[in-house]
Amino acid sequence: MSEILIRATPRTTERVVGDTTIVELSGEIDIFTAPRIGARLNVLCARPFPDLVLDLREVSFIDCSGLGLLCRVSNSVRARHGRLRLVTDSPRFLRILRLTGLSGAFELCGGLQDAPAASPCTGAAHLAGG
Repeated sequence: MSEILIRATPRTTERVVGDTTIVELSGEIDIFTAPRIGARLNVLCARPFPDLVLDLREVSFIDCSGLGLLCRVSNSVRARHGRLRLVTDSPRFLRILRLTGLSGAFELCGGLQDAPAASPCTGAAHLAGG
């Protein structure tokens, strides 16, 4: 039972660099944690022209609830003419994006130093090796 309580507490850290909000996520993004993370991301997406970077490098697991959350955040940001970047260096996560048909749905960055830059990050296909 305590395992569920530990997993149900997502770890997020936020900071603002210029006009960009960087959210560092760690642990698991799953059916237990996605609602809580989503509530905070909804607030960050609510303003006009949101500029968000989600640092997923410390995420150890993501399920379909987590992928759905990322898709909803992406749609919300686009609807407000903003920009969303995902920072990941995980071959496993990139493979999940490929297998689910989401490899072209997100702007991906290999490292946080690339994310706040004005130039676009590398596309998913390049990072995934194909």
